[in-house]
Amino acid sequence: MPLDARLWGKHAGLGQNARGTDHTHPLICHLLDTAAVAELVWDELLTGHQRSMVVEALQVSPGQARALAAFWAGLHDIGKISVPFQLHSNGPKHADKRLQAQELRGEPGYGFGAGAAQDRQSHEAAAHWWLVGAFRESGYPDSRRRPQSRLSHAVAQLLGGHGGRFHPVVYDKDSRCPVARHPGMGAGSWEEQRRLHFKEVRRVVGATWVPQGRMTPEAAVVLTGLVTLSDWLASIEEEILTRLRDEGWAGTPEDLDAYWQIARTAARRLVQQADLLGTGFARPPESAQGVGETGLGVSMARQLPDLVAEHGPGLVVVTASPSEDRTEAVLRAAAVLGHAANARGLFYAVPTGSAADSHMAQVHAFAGQALTGPWRSLLLHSSSRLKPAEAAEQWAHANAAGGVSAEPGEEWAPTANSWLNSHHRALLAALGTGTVDELLQAVMPVKFNVMRLFALSGKVVVVDEAHARGAWGQKLMLRFLEWAAALRIPVVLAATAADTSVDAMLAAYRRGAGGGQEPVTQPRRSPGWSFVDARSGGGHLPQQPAGSTRGRTLGITVVDGSPYAEIRAALAPVVAEGGGRAVVYRSAPAEAIRTFHQLTQDLPGLDVTLIHEQMRNKDRWKRLAVCRNAFAPNGGVSRPSVLVTTPMLEHVRGLHFDLVISGLAPLAALLARAAQSVSDRPRLVVLRADHVSARDEAALVRRTDLILGAGRTISLPGELPLLLDEVYADELVDGLGESAARELQQLDNQRAVRERRARGTAGWLAVPGPRELDGDLGLLSRGHPGLEPELLSSVLGEQMVHVVCLFPAPNKQGQTVYLLEDGVLEQKLDRGPKGGPKPGQLVPYLIPVPKRLVEGVEGDANAAWRNMAALQTVLRLNLRREDGAWVYVSPTHRFCISELGLKIDPLP
Repeated sequence: MPLDARLWGKHAGLGQNARGTDHTHPLICHLLDTAAVAELVWDELLTGHQRSMVVEALQVSPGQARALAAFWAGLHDIGKISVPFQLHSNGPKHADKRLQAQELRGEPGYGFGAGAAQDRQSHEAAAHWWLVGAFRESGYPDSRRRPQSRLSHAVAQLLGGHGGRFHPVVYDKDSRCPVARHPGMGAGSWEEQRRLHFKEVRRVVGATWVPQGRMTPEAAVVLTGLVTLSDWLASIEEEILTRLRDEGWAGTPEDLDAYWQIARTAARRLVQQADLLGTGFARPPESAQGVGETGLGVSMARQLPDLVAEHGPGLVVVTASPSEDRTEAVLRAAAVLGHAANARGLFYAVPTGSAADSHMAQVHAFAGQALTGPWRSLLLHSSSRLKPAEAAEQWAHANAAGGVSAEPGEEWAPTANSWLNSHHRALLAALGTGTVDELLQAVMPVKFNVMRLFALSGKVVVVDEAHARGAWGQKLMLRFLEWAAALRIPVVLAATAADTSVDAMLAAYRRGAGGGQEPVTQPRRSPGWSFVDARSGGGHLPQQPAGSTRGRTLGITVVDGSPYAEIRAALAPVVAEGGGRAVVYRSAPAEAIRTFHQLTQDLPGLDVTLIHEQMRNKDRWKRLAVCRNAFAPNGGVSRPSVLVTTPMLEHVRGLHFDLVISGLAPLAALLARAAQSVSDRPRLVVLRADHVSARDEAALVRRTDLILGAGRTISLPGELPLLLDEVYADELVDGLGESAARELQQLDNQRAVRERRARGTAGWLAVPGPRELDGDLGLLSRGHPGLEPELLSSVLGEQMVHVVCLFPAPNKQGQTVYLLEDGVLEQKLDRGPKGGPKPGQLVPYLIPVPKRLVEGVEGDANAAWRNMAALQTVLRLNLRREDGAWVYVSPTHRFCISELGLKIDPLP
């Protein structure tokens, strides 16, 4: 029986011929396309260490491993040779709307039973089920051990996971006759065609040998990423159109050999157009010039290169007060690790989206010096994930005044139609600046979690404020660090002070690298740093910094009056002196807006700026860029100035103030805000009577209140670790009266229960570590009863939705249209080909809002909008004019949008 080229692999987006019949791309062609791309991905995109993990696991030569990787990639869609796929109602049709595959049904060999068409098995799962037996028959190592420990099953399960999720183990009784359990796979000609496609892909690619090794977790991550990436690239519709075969193309061996050359030529073009090639790390300067004479920077610059040269890349942990100097030291460490590991890029992770926005400029400056070759940069957090390239471009326009531009010719700026412009692909970009949850999702059972691990396995990862995500995030961070060590990912962690959570991160990386069980602790003196090599898991404690060049005394004053009165009193001297810069932290956007109005009216000599999270993306990015310039050390502020904001800015670097004013918050948060006071005598005023943020832990707020009392002074950085330890000390209860002690004990008990529950849920939710996987890749995608998207979101932080406010206006025909900008017809909401909006157009206008504030609000989205997966968390509000303001009123809330952002008030 000859290979049947009528079996289709792709048709969506390929158009029709002159007779109105859908174009199709034969399955065998798509398989060879993917195999050809896989060769290029192996050669051009994998790092040397990624390739070595595969070679060592399979016990083959590098050339043999390359051919096997291409062969396996070419088999990924063999499950499409099945009844449900070929005869799917959305399959290619003739001009008369009949399915093209219906002609197979009338041929004797392609007959099938009544239940075959209703079989709900996916083509990915079908590939897994069938390939287990096919690889076993080909001589792949077999034994009487459990299926998941056999190479034949491991490769089949890996290929079945190319759709983003691995499928459960297939046991021997099912793999020997898969059609008995899944009749949709088909017997007769269906089985014969699977065998022919398997045979021809193997012949054309030239992978005739049989590996004798086993599949390690590390090799599985690399191969899964290679196969999935190759499939994505080979599936670009515009490129498939250039490779369509003429009608009646037979798919003979000669045809396939000729097509293989076409596929190989196209593969190079596909990989080159994906904006992924050519990035590396330059050799760092050999001296410590430019990093000062003492302190953290010079200590790391003088010792880290030698440690890495001797032991190889690994984990660097830096503990110091938040500052631009610390960020600079962290990035220098990343450059040393990246060059040693031959890494192809960097991902810089911070706790919040606003911090990512603010760090991006410094990361870009670093990349301009540390990276070689072309590089593409994307912004990755909840407000940019929809279309990362549009977000990065809009961010660049907002920051143009600061020297970061997206004008043509800037190598880093991706275009809106870039292949990388998708949240599943964005981590592949050479340079990423985003939130920690982009890392944590790699160790949660979400779709394409292993692709995240693969994307990061070729980079250096920097995590700033690594312990700032609470009990959930800390537990997941430990699991990520285990995987990072196993994959030899160079990591740099930065934390404010050393504590047991930082020690746990060191231990997790050592565990993933196979290190010993003896404890290694982070130096408690601040600043401090340590190093763990990924090769052995060995801990190395270098000579610590001799001292800090910026020893200072932080003065903290706690005031008890009404918050606004105290804010005004604290700012009055700034106005009277005719100069100075201050920042006021309010607990929520509504309070920040109210304070902005009050200060503008009451202190006319004060220049007041407002920024908070409930502004449109483009407005928030622009204001942040202006603030970073205005409140820089030599910024353009010539009169008394104050920035009114919310906790969103506490992790932002580059903002320098003489005075910081804040409501009560956990001590770590207060100190992060106080770090922005950079005068010789930094000052922090704490408003005891202010509202406490709903996101803050009540017990820690109360403990902070008790420790601060009426105020105190702190010697920085020396006393910082001691003060943080004091917040958690059990002895704090001892000095209190009976009533106060009982109250604090209750709050502590509630916090302990919540943290224990959070750690337990995060541990239950996290995927197994590399040493616990036991050969079953399905554990990386396993579901749990009660595992809902809301739970996943809550683990990553407060669940957010995004609001888009639309302004009604008449068009030239007198019809009502909706605008993204008030009165600007050019910003009319465009519609895509299927009736829904174009997601990329919405990105600059998204407003992130906690879901709890819009619970029950349905918005005005139509069915086409709601059915788009990318827009399911985007709430559309059609505004109306009311008393001179643009508002939207739901049954429970009133939304009001202005140049100051979105204000949400509950209805009485």
